[in-house]
Amino acid sequence: MKKKIRVDLKKRSYDILVCYDEFDKLGKAVKQLKIGTDAVIITNPLIKKLFGKKVEKCLLAAGFNVRIETVPDTEKAKSEKHCIRVLNNISKLDSSSRRIFIVALGGGVVGDLAGFVASIYRRGIPYVQVPTTLLAQVDSAIGGKVAIDLGMGKNLAGAFYQPRLVFSDVSLLKTLPKKDLISGLAEVVKYGIIKSPLLFTTLVKNYKKVLKRDKKILQYIVYACSLIKARVVEKDEFDNKNLRVILNLGHTIGHAIETAGHYSASYSHGQAIALGTLSASLISKKLGLLSQKDYLRIRGLIKNIGLPTSLKGLDVRAIFSAQEHDKKFIHGRNRFVLPVKIGKTIVREGIPKSLIKDSISSLLWI
Repeated sequence: MKKKIRVDLKKRSYDILVCYDEFDKLGKAVKQLKIGTDAVIITNPLIKKLFGKKVEKCLLAAGFNVRIETVPDTEKAKSEKHCIRVLNNISKLDSSSRRIFIVALGGGVVGDLAGFVASIYRRGIPYVQVPTTLLAQVDSAIGGKVAIDLGMGKNLAGAFYQPRLVFSDVSLLKTLPKKDLISGLAEVVKYGIIKSPLLFTTLVKNYKKVLKRDKKILQYIVYACSLIKARVVEKDEFDNKNLRVILNLGHTIGHAIETAGHYSASYSHGQAIALGTLSASLISKKLGLLSQKDYLRIRGLIKNIGLPTSLKGLDVRAIFSAQEHDKKFIHGRNRFVLPVKIGKTIVREGIPKSLIKDSISSLLWI
């Protein structure tokens, strides 16, 4: 059964549709938006092979012209090179008789790149998110943060640009490699920590069902996380009220780990966020804000899911340096989201450098 969440942002409002095996309804849902005549699907080779024909068919059936643009299946797709290439290809397709819109078909990398391209081409054209990974369905496809990476860090060139629709068909997760399913669970853990003890406890009790791709529990997780993010985004769309920042739990050190690893296969985004969440939890515990019991609950869930609890192959100094280029710095002061209990976080600025270094170093032997 399809469930709908309305993200209320006035003129920029849109729906998140959470369903199971209802992919044939995508064309009709997009048609109702009246956003254009020509769909440019941005995806990667693997997703194109798995779902490209299916998406193309349902969009053609709805009366759209369709073109597919492919980008690499790695974080490297979010580079200036690929961004400019896609923009040039879209410009060659464009004409006065066409009304182009973009369909982001893929995980977080595709969604970030496609959304950023949509935000800057002709100063903004509509786009639709069709997330194909757990991480994208519960987090990155929602909220309008779009970006590409620069040499000095992740997501440094970006914008706030809302999609016109997020179409999350949970059945697409059946083909998701187990390591990517586990990676996506890092964001689910994050949502439990920041807003929902019930979600956290449900994951503790049912993580084995999740790993077996149980239909009911997966739909619950995607819907619960989507609802949490939608409500946070509604209150702080542009991340300037100190409310949306809670969604960055684990991301300050997590992004630094990705940057220090040059976005290699060593640590996926979800693995890096899990380690970043542990780092933030350690900082919070050492500051006396988080109990040992809750710290062990967080670490235990991360470990049981199959996410890493230790850091290997990266230099602490490189991670710390990358962290100092993080865009969440305010007036030269670092800013961390710290858990104080399951379901509640605080934002703390000016964390001592020695404590940050210790929290990263401690991951080397935990």
